[in-house]
Formats: sequence, structure tokens, C-alpha cells
Amino acid sequence: MTSVVNVKSVSKQYKDFSALSDISFQLKRGEIVALVGHNGAGKTTLMKLMLGLIQPSQGEVCINGQNPSGARGADVRREIGFLPENIAFSGAMTGLEVMAFYSRIKGEPAKKSASLLERVGLADAGARRVSTYSKGMRQRLGLAQALIGHPQLLLLDEPTTGLDPALRREFYTMLEELRSQGVAVILSSHALDEIESKADRFVLISKGRLLACDHLADLLVKTGLPVQISVQVATCTTQQVITAVEGCADVDHRTEDRLRLNCPQRDKVTLLRKIVDLGDLVRDVEINQPGLEAIYRSLQAHQGREELS
Repeated sequence: MTSVVNVKSVSKQYKDFSALSDISFQLKRGEIVALVGHNGAGKTTLMKLMLGLIQPSQGEVCINGQNPSGARGADVRREIGFLPENIAFSGAMTGLEVMAFYSRIKGEPAKKSASLLERVGLADAGARRVSTYSKGMRQRLGLAQALIGHPQLLLLDEPTTGLDPALRREFYTMLEELRSQGVAVILSSHALDEIESKADRFVLISKGRLLACDHLADLLVKTGLPVQISVQVATCTTQQVITAVEGCADVDHRTEDRLRLNCPQRDKVTLLRKIVDLGDLVRDVEINQPGLEAIYRSLQAHQGREELS
């Protein structure tokens, strides 16, 4: 697969402040990558570099093999759709006028504006002034402008802010459609529990440094975080379960009819088989994998220990 984004050993220095330090990752066609980091981690700086708004102090950023801040930067940016975190449009303009304005900037015909508004659920609001739009409607308008010109790369910063649950589902359905068409997507969001099932890979950064770039399953292995398995059993039989699963798990909590067990990722299947072999003794089983937030905290803690050593 062709790399749409190639970030190689990129650092960005502002006088005495290092915004990014030696960041490298790639993004291929038809791939969704989530950019994860706390406020000030360097996510916005990274997006500005990919948009060609600033240049790296070291390393290089390539979009479809081109430097977005180079001589052909304007052409490169026409292939990028961008939705900033804090979207702002003139309230005096209508939705269709906003779309026509951004279409002209990208050199695209304004006649496609209505279909894009329909795509994001604003077909009936195109003639209304943006000042009458709710926050969620403005966010959808921002998404519509990001889709102008069939971009090969979408940079989406907190794209579901202000969207209700139904619209969030529609948004992710649309992302899946775009991915199937070969569009590459970088998605930045603080809603980690929401995006962990939506992205193919995750770029985790903290204090301007790359913590990891990998699939969720590989991140779980890398951090070594245990799987938590809760078991409900017949009353006063928890000791039988503990004996049966010995060597596969540690007991985190115990009552007369419930157990909470922690086990390494590699032992998860073995542990579940042993639990199943207990037959009618077991009334219910619940599996809780560590989420993206726990992974991020674990990698941050490891980074902190490295800095102190």
C-alpha cells in the first residue's frame, strides 16, 4: 500500500521549547490512525506540519511524496481535508455560502456543495445563516468543508465535539465509507474509549515525544497490562475456582460467590478454557480488556521513569 503520510525523525523547536522530538510514523491509503495525547503533547504542532503551515526544525514531512511547506505546498494542501478543533465560520453567511467560499479556495466547483451538506445531514439548513446553527450543526458544516474536493488525506481534530450519539454513529459510518474509498484519516480525540474501536493504529505522544505507534493488540502486549476477568460462581465455591486457575491468574478481589482475576494477555485463552471446564459451577464471566486510556497512562509512566533514570 502507498504511504500518504510519511513523518521521518521530525522535531520542532521554538527557542527554548521543544514541541516535538524525533517523531516518525507512516499512514497508508485507506487507513485510520488515531493521534492520542494530552493537551500540550504536540498533536496540534504535528497537524500544522502536515498542513505545511510550519516547517520542522529537523526531519521531514511528506504528503504523497511532497513537502507540504515546499514549492508545491498549495497543490499538496488541495489533497488534504482539515477539520480544526475550534471551527469558526462567519455567522452572516449561509451554509451554502460557506461551502462555496471554501470550494473556491480549493479550486472546486461550488455546485457540489449541496450534496456535501446532504451527506452530513445539513440538506435543509444550507440556506440558513450560520449564526442560527447549533454547535453540532457547525461541526457538521466543518466536516462538509473538509470533504470538498475528494481529499486523499483527512486531518480531523476532535471531530465529534458537539455531536449527539446518533450523529456520532453516522460520522463513524461515513469514516468507514471514506476508508473503503482509499482515503487516509488522522483522527485526534480526547474521547479515547470512543476511538479505540474505530482506528487501525494509534500514534501516542507525550511531551512532544513518541510513546508508541501500533495496533491496539500490540500496545496491550507492549505495556504488559493484565486482562481482568470477573467470574460469578455458585456460593462458597470460589476456592475451587482459585485452585483450578492457579498459575494463570492472580486474585484481585474475592467474595463468597464472585472473583475478580488478573491475568497476562498471553494466558487469557488458557484461563478462559479452565473456567469453562468448571461447568455449572460458573454462573457468569465478564472480560475487561485494558482500554486506550490505561495504555496511554502506562506508557507515560514508563516515559517518566526513563527521564528520572
